[in-house]
Amino acid sequence: MENVDAVERGVAQRIAAELLGTALLLAVVIGSGIMADRLAAGNAGVALLANALATVGGLYVLIEVFGPVSGAHFNPAVSLVMTARGTLAPGMLVPYLLAQLTGALLGAWLAHLMFDMTILQFSSKVRSGIGQWSGEVVASFGLLLVILRAPASRVAIMVAAYIGAAYWFTASTSFANPAAAFGRMFTDSFAGIAPASVPGFVMAQLIGAGLAVIAERGLAATPRARSTRASSERGTV
Repeated sequence: MENVDAVERGVAQRIAAELLGTALLLAVVIGSGIMADRLAAGNAGVALLANALATVGGLYVLIEVFGPVSGAHFNPAVSLVMTARGTLAPGMLVPYLLAQLTGALLGAWLAHLMFDMTILQFSSKVRSGIGQWSGEVVASFGLLLVILRAPASRVAIMVAAYIGAAYWFTASTSFANPAAAFGRMFTDSFAGIAPASVPGFVMAQLIGAGLAVIAERGLAATPRARSTRASSERGTV
């Protein structure tokens, strides 16, 4: 009975970590976007820079804090890939996805609460077209490739650094995360995305994730290297 209780507590802790971590990540992304937009006096470049820097710092800390508990996925694409690779138990996939989506929504609401905004809202910012979609393919491909190839001791800083760079070199500003796209459609602010634009982003993100898996298999040096890396994989955004 004690073993069963311990397992159940462990599962609950992992799900809670994914929910809380995703909520805080979205609060960082959306909240910093709101603050940046208010302080930048209409300068979109300055606002994006501030938003990116806050995301890099927040993402690094969240991976370090929650990685030992749940793997710090915060991202349905990451959880899908880890399930396919056998790193995440199939029975944990749906709870992880539900926790991530719920956390994303709560993170958006938390950002609105902190900035005295209407809690429930929807974005009017259209993000669509070949440039946006290809940007999401590239952003997601790079993110998953970094997660799959990074040494365990460096994954947090490498993931955060990649996302910070991808804010600037992709036309989509690197959502690279279906949960982030879901949460950001509930904010009509700097970081928002119109609900109608979300399906295209999610499809592009999943394509990018799939391509990263293919690329990683081609790059893997030895079975031992793959086994060592898989045993310590953690991911996010």
